[in-house]
Amino acid sequence: MTTHRTRCLLAVLAVCTTWMGCESNTPRNPDAGTPPDASVPDASVPDASVSEDWDGTYVPLEETDEWDYLDPGRFAACGFIFPGDGGTGPACGSPESFDLSSCESSTLGQLSPSGIYAAAQRGDVINLFLLTTNFTISADGGRESHDGDPIVQKQVDSQGFYVASQRTRADGGTFLTAYAGCKAESVQRFTGCYQTCTNGGARRTWGTFEGVRLQRFDEPESSGGLTLVSEHRVGLGFPSDLYVAKNHAYVVSQNDADTGATGGLSVFDVTDRAHPILRKTISLTGDSSWNGVWARGDGLYITSTKWGVLVYDISNPADPQLVRTLPGSAASVHTVVVDGERLYAMDIRNNRVLMYDVKEPLQPLLLGAYSVPGGEYLSGIPHDAFAYQNRLYINQMGLGYYVVDVADPANPKPLGAYTYAVENNWSHTNVVGTFAGRTIAFEGGEVDGAYLRVLDVTDPAKIVKIGEARMRTQTSIHNMVLVGKRLYVTWYADGVRVFDVANPTQPKQIAHYNSFRDSDPGRTEGLLVGAIGIRVPGDGYVYSVDVTRGLLILHEP
Repeated sequence: MTTHRTRCLLAVLAVCTTWMGCESNTPRNPDAGTPPDASVPDASVPDASVSEDWDGTYVPLEETDEWDYLDPGRFAACGFIFPGDGGTGPACGSPESFDLSSCESSTLGQLSPSGIYAAAQRGDVINLFLLTTNFTISADGGRESHDGDPIVQKQVDSQGFYVASQRTRADGGTFLTAYAGCKAESVQRFTGCYQTCTNGGARRTWGTFEGVRLQRFDEPESSGGLTLVSEHRVGLGFPSDLYVAKNHAYVVSQNDADTGATGGLSVFDVTDRAHPILRKTISLTGDSSWNGVWARGDGLYITSTKWGVLVYDISNPADPQLVRTLPGSAASVHTVVVDGERLYAMDIRNNRVLMYDVKEPLQPLLLGAYSVPGGEYLSGIPHDAFAYQNRLYINQMGLGYYVVDVADPANPKPLGAYTYAVENNWSHTNVVGTFAGRTIAFEGGEVDGAYLRVLDVTDPAKIVKIGEARMRTQTSIHNMVLVGKRLYVTWYADGVRVFDVANPTQPKQIAHYNSFRDSDPGRTEGLLVGAIGIRVPGDGYVYSVDVTRGLLILHEP
């Protein structure tokens, strides 16, 4: 199965054949335009918060791995029955090859025989956390798979929990993965042992796991007043981001490799928040895998894997019209952010951040570019960024988190970086604000166990971690928005989470909405599933995108 991480990193440029707009970069109506809508925030406007709940002091925290970095030991008391000296014994991965004599198997009857589960693995031979593995099972003949591989054997009932999948390799061999439950703590969590086997016999890896049902049954659907107002499915591709302006929600989607569905733009009229109306969809031949979106005045900026940034005229908000592309030559832009009269575009193909003047929203002017040294495609590229007080805070993926002075965009100056002392960390997204006179950044990754870091970036040359917040190990952060003293985070299968960060050293969750339901039509397993995009424009509502359910409009808590 193609994961969202693959969608993010392996965007392939398509050939432009009959794509509309290739022939000209001239605006269709160069005079069209209105002043930017002051009610729609740019990057830094809602984030200049001054806290009365914190005096600016803190205790520096040690940087840790996304998985706590501390080895918790084996998850379960189960073991394995290995072949004897004569090579006889149960086949690798078979139910008989697990030693469950020390387990509390009777507790496993709590687990549902239908649902989507995720398991965090720890190897017995090498005490190393592996990527979270996911599987879907069904008691009524529905779809079943394990990380996209077919499930070939299972037993999920009051007698135990056993699931095995098998993949046929390119060389004709087989790869079997098997899980046996040992103890269930609740309907939500259980532990057990796993094995991977090649060609029907050779045991490759083995260890223990902690499994969870991805749909949350240990808390209500919502809390803190963050309740659902309406939802509307998105028919285009894999929805990934949205922007709200002029009483319209602009939802962008990537091409979906799993279903073959084409991505593009879906335009929703949200004048009546309880009843969104789909006004228009746009897909361009050869270029329809769109991941990020922002707006300023009559300009709508959509990231493109082929041309960089597509500039649409939304003077008629229900009917966007393409006017130009940026930079007008081959580029693969993943995300875009607007701060005042400045637009920043993250060109992941060329490892650079492009900077534009958007005083005239439909006629951007290139001001400069910046590249973090050492970056390269698929490892250390600029995935996202946040602009604040003439500084650009760049999420440079595997390389870390970088701060650049962009007061003079023609001559950007690196100021400092927060690089990770441990493996498996991945800088993905961030927002920045002012608290007690100090500049504070909230930063997160997009990997197993990704958690919220709070960083003091007042002196970029000496960035200090001062706080953190975590959810389940089997889930990941995606995007975040800072509004005053509230931080809104889309946490994939853990939904939308709202934190009071008046004291940034101690983020306190005050509201949540669980969007992930494994019964939703089209829902699949994976780490990066659930709530993905979020905007809080200040109209009393929170707008989010769930990769399966589509546009969600929630009451602002």
